[in-house]
Amino acid sequence: MSKMFHSCKLPFVLFLCLNLFGCASGPKGFLKPSETSLEKRQLQMRQYDTTDEAKILTSVAGVLQDLGFTLDESETELGLVAASKSADATSASQVVGAAVLDTLGILFGGYSNVSATVDAVQHVKASVITNPSLDGKRIVVRVTFQRIVWNRLNQINRIESISDAEVYQKFYEGLSKAIFLEAQQI
Repeated sequence: MSKMFHSCKLPFVLFLCLNLFGCASGPKGFLKPSETSLEKRQLQMRQYDTTDEAKILTSVAGVLQDLGFTLDESETELGLVAASKSADATSASQVVGAAVLDTLGILFGGYSNVSATVDAVQHVKASVITNPSLDGKRIVVRVTFQRIVWNRLNQINRIESISDAEVYQKFYEGLSKAIFLEAQQI
């Protein structure tokens, strides 16, 4: 009898644990999109009245190169183009602020090296994905820009998505012109 009790004990304990933990739920609003997600999507996406995804991707690659990017990946069958570029990230106000803090640190007997943590270089990445629209009559293009900023000590200061509307507007103006020129075979 004791042997039978021990052999049934393990499955019963497992069953009890699964029932207790299986009923747990995620945080409230976990799958709810943020209030700014619609704005971001509208900034990042455009639709074009064509079904030729390959021509769109060719135009995307040309626009990114015109903007100074180097193509890192291009997968036509998946509708993907990834590109990157490096640029100066130095901000005059940040340099002046760091110099003032360093000077104050020296004057009041402490050592300060805030100047070393000033932004120096940024690496900007662009990712473009294309998909046919739900009705199949257009191509949807979505671009995102991110950047990694390094300081003078070659440490990462921050990683962030770029949400400047002007950056996206410049990309889509160039893409619209490139698609028009491609359609006219100019």
